[in-house]
Amino acid sequence: MTLGEIIDILDATVITDSVDLSINIRSGCSADMMSTVMYYHTADSLLITGLSQPSVIRTAEIAGIKTIVFVLDKIPDENIIELARQKNIPLLRTSFCMYTASGRLFQAGLPSCLGK
Repeated sequence: MTLGEIIDILDATVITDSVDLSINIRSGCSADMMSTVMYYHTADSLLITGLSQPSVIRTAEIAGIKTIVFVLDKIPDENIIELARQKNIPLLRTSFCMYTASGRLFQAGLPSCLGK
């Protein structure tokens, strides 16, 4: 699934600039605990989270996560946005809660990082 398709499905807003909408996302995970993300991640995935701290960007970089979606219209502060730009990790926000955002993407065919 492409990043552009994900933006449409989640009715998401792009937070970072110069985003390549053709980025291919292979799976998704939803978590606020970054230790969980590190344990269950797969490369080329999407992270859906309500946590807007620098650790999210650093975890995504280590885990090979291609983009981060913040739920409930959360907008991270400018330092986090700049860190994401430096790491070339697109940031999105959606008004949906984590449960709904995850469900919409799963229903559209994006598998879980766990493959279950």
